[in-house]
Amino acid sequence: MRTSILIQTQQTNKTSVLILITLLPNRYKSYDSLFQIIILLFAIVIGLYYLCKSQQNNTIDMKIAIIGAGNMGSAIACGLVNSRLINPCDIIVSNPSQEKLETLKSFNSEINVTNDNKEAAKGSDIIILAVKPWIVETVLEEILFKKQQILISVAAGITFGQLGKYSDDHITMFRIIPNTAISLGCSMTLIASHNATSEQEKMVMNLFDRFGITKIISEEKMAAATALTSCGIAYVLKYIQAAMQAGVEMGIKPQDAAEMVAQSCKGAAELILKNHSHPSIEIDKVTTPGGLTIKGINELEHDGFSSAIIKAMRASV
Repeated sequence: MRTSILIQTQQTNKTSVLILITLLPNRYKSYDSLFQIIILLFAIVIGLYYLCKSQQNNTIDMKIAIIGAGNMGSAIACGLVNSRLINPCDIIVSNPSQEKLETLKSFNSEINVTNDNKEAAKGSDIIILAVKPWIVETVLEEILFKKQQILISVAAGITFGQLGKYSDDHITMFRIIPNTAISLGCSMTLIASHNATSEQEKMVMNLFDRFGITKIISEEKMAAATALTSCGIAYVLKYIQAAMQAGVEMGIKPQDAAEMVAQSCKGAAELILKNHSHPSIEIDKVTTPGGLTIKGINELEHDGFSSAIIKAMRASV
């Protein structure tokens, strides 16, 4: 009779390394316990070896520079490290604030940091520009781009035409617009490309898929889509805030009201995303004739709720 041990080491929620070790036959009774201990230890070592090897095989062999260590730049750096798609030692972040760089180093000591943008960009395959729109020109003009480098701009409102003027119009460029939920891996990220191949588009989508949902759109639609996603998250939060205030007025504790409303919004979003449904269909399911919900919806419409949302979106373009 032979005995087997199954060792499973979890890499992510999608991948695992399975190693099946078969112990020696039981006829070696005098050495059975010793053999089992040795084989078990051997199995653990082999399992860890293949786990590390699997992790290495799933990483992208590219060096990434992130210019800017503000909220967005830091969130991208930390997200890439957590995704295990990029080795931390292949990431370099530049920023004038040493304090922000030290915060990143405390998150992962293998991340490279510098105060010199040119130094960060020099040996990188991908340069992610995560700075405020009004300093894009200053930052780009100090970097000497190589033809094979890819520029990814997270600066809202800066077009490919402007990026090309400040850098080199012949390089591959991407405009990326995430929203603040990127820090939780729940962003709706917009991607537009310039001079990019389909393989490069897939690679950039693969990078930012780690932060939520990505969608490739044309640059012409970027402003409108930004109103829906990057600005839109603030409008959803404004609804949550107003609903919380109503809850407090009706005697519910603020923290309880926040949890109730936020979870309701999360549930509503999941109904659309998971069921591929339409809001009107889901609304009809909870609006019983003569019921409380339809009365509330009618009050919203009497006060111009839908019109206010549409006007806010259009004002954000």
